Parts: sequence; C-alpha cells; structure tokens
Amino acid sequence: MLTPGDVVELDLGMPSGSEAGLRRPAVVITAARILHGAPNVVQVVPLTRTIRESGSEVVIAPDEHNGLDAVSAAQCQHIRSVATTRVGTRIGNVGQLVLQQLRSTVAIIIDA
Repeated sequence: MLTPGDVVELDLGMPSGSEAGLRRPAVVITAARILHGAPNVVQVVPLTRTIRESGSEVVIAPDEHNGLDAVSAAQCQHIRSVATTRVGTRIGNVGQLVLQQLRSTVAIIIDA
C-alpha cells in the first residue's frame, strides 16, 4: 500500500509542451486517509535531475530513506492525478519534512 511521501517509479507517458513526462520517479502527496481507501487515482509530484532553483520546485538530496541516486527537484508546478496502474516500484520515502515542503509549495501555486 502506498503512503504519503513515497518515491515511486512512474510512467507519465509522452509529454506535451513543457509537461513532465516519460518514466521518472515521483513523490506521492495524497493524504493518508485517502490512500487507506485504496484509491484508483493518486496525486504525485514528478522529480527531475535538472535543478532550476525555481520557487515552484523543491530540491531533494539523495539519502538512505528516499532511494534517490542523485539530487532531484520535485516539480510542484507539475502536480498530477494519475491512475495507480501508472505507479511502479516504490523506491523510498522522502519523510515528513520534505512532504510538508512539497504540500506547502503546491498550496502556494494553487493559492490555497
């Protein structure tokens, strides 16, 4: 079962324009109470190794918990709702602090 903050392999398909796409890691940001209901769709933030130092991205350093092998930027401007069938292997978890940073950045983007 997925948990908030999980880093998963994800198939986003072919991108259009500047969208994130293809196969890449992403962080699950869906609330635990929703994930406990085994939803068919979850909300994710895709990761990229291209660091742009944008206010809409959160930089995540690799560690023994998140399973990343390189410094990555969480592209909060590309939040997606994806079918769980697109979600592949779980490679780690970013932890509560980074998860909160991601959710806060998404909230700023959507003016919540």
